[in-house]
Amino acid sequence: MIEVHEDELDGLPVVWRWAPGGDPPVLWLHGVPDSSELWTPFLERIGGVAPDLPGFGRSAKRGDLDYTIEGYADWLERFCELAGLDRMRLVMHDWGGVGLTLAQRAAARIQQIVAIDVVPFLPGYRWHPLARLWRTPLAGEIAMGFAFRPVVRRLLPPGRAEPVLEHFDPGTQRAILRLYRASPPEVLAAAGRELGTVTAPALVLHGARDRYIPARFADGLAAALGDAQVEHIEGAGHWPWLERPELVERVARFLAG
Repeated sequence: MIEVHEDELDGLPVVWRWAPGGDPPVLWLHGVPDSSELWTPFLERIGGVAPDLPGFGRSAKRGDLDYTIEGYADWLERFCELAGLDRMRLVMHDWGGVGLTLAQRAAARIQQIVAIDVVPFLPGYRWHPLARLWRTPLAGEIAMGFAFRPVVRRLLPPGRAEPVLEHFDPGTQRAILRLYRASPPEVLAAAGRELGTVTAPALVLHGARDRYIPARFADGLAAALGDAQVEHIEGAGHWPWLERPELVERVARFLAG
C-alpha cells in the first residue's frame, strides 16, 4: 500500500510517496514534467521512497529556490536526512538523474543504481528542439504558458498527460525553464566528471525510440559508471516501462540481486 507523506523541509512543503520494501530503501527520482506519481507501479511492486522534487507535484515551488543540478543535489541530501535514508538504492528517470550528483558526492551510500533514459551528464550532448525553445528567453515563456498543454497531450505516452497537467502550474513552468537554462551542454558534461568514483552496480535502461536522448548516451553512461550493464528497449520511447510494462519486473529483479 502506498502512503503519501506531507512534511516540511527548509520550512517549505515537501511531499513524498512511500511503500514498504527491501533494505536499503529505494529512492525514486522523477524527471520533467512528472512527479512522484510516475513511480506508482514500481512502488507497488518494489516499495521505497519517491519525493516530489522542488518545483513539481505538491512540493515547494517558490521562485527563490535553486533550480540547478547542484541545487537539486543539495536538496536531495537534506531530504535523505529528513526521510531517514542513510544508505539507498537509487532509481532515476530523465532529470531524476540529478541523483547521480548525489551519488558522486557520497558513493558509499549508494548500493545499486538504475538509470532509465536519464539526462546525459556526459560530453557531447546537445539539447533536443523543445528544450532549446525552453532555454530561449521570452520564447520559452510563451511556449510554456500557451502551448505546453497540447504539446504534453501529443508527446507523452497514453495515460501520462492528465497526471502531469494536474500539477502543471506556473511554479512548475518556472522550475522547468530555470533548470534547462542553468544547464548548457558544458554544465551537463561537468556534472558527470566524477562518475567513475561511483562503484555501485548499475543497470542502464534506454528506450530505443527515445526522441530526446540518443541511445549512445546510455552506452556512455554505462561506460562512465564502470560496473554497469545497458539494455536498449526495442519499441519503447522516453518512458519505456509505459510501453513495456514487464520492465517493472526487470527493475525488481535487478534490485533484488
